[in-house]
Amino acid sequence: MKPEVEPALIVINSAGATLEANKLVLTGVAPNFIIFADRPVRAAGHALTAHLLEEWAVGSDSFAKDPPNATVSVFDKADSAVKDAVVTLKNPKMEGSQLTFDVAVLEGDLGNADGPVSVFIDIIGMPFTPLSFAGMARRTAYRGAFYAGAAAATARAYG
Repeated sequence: MKPEVEPALIVINSAGATLEANKLVLTGVAPNFIIFADRPVRAAGHALTAHLLEEWAVGSDSFAKDPPNATVSVFDKADSAVKDAVVTLKNPKMEGSQLTFDVAVLEGDLGNADGPVSVFIDIIGMPFTPLSFAGMARRTAYRGAFYAGAAAATARAYG
């Protein structure tokens, strides 16, 4: 049976970010990331950010071989606005709670935004299987906590 394909996103949160030239630096990165899919699966969960980074280059469909696009969204405390940039993420490096990516900026910029950050990583179009969920998370997500509905739906579909 061919695995079902479900659209999903990964969200990494941090306290701050800078985007200069071809580097995105996230500071105060949360120790866990969020992964979710909407209808019809409505699955959600989280896993350790360290696990996401460990799995970045694993497998024939890894992010290292096919770098994901992401929207970096930062609050600007001064005027309560949000600044967004769309980037392609490559070569993550974690040092303490600072995460650095090489990036190709596709559009936008973060200006002088100095507030909390969410990075929405697009991983649409990857298989949803009993031990996996949405691309990169195929190997990572099973380490995290998933809502019972996702597990039950998977068991029905593949059990």
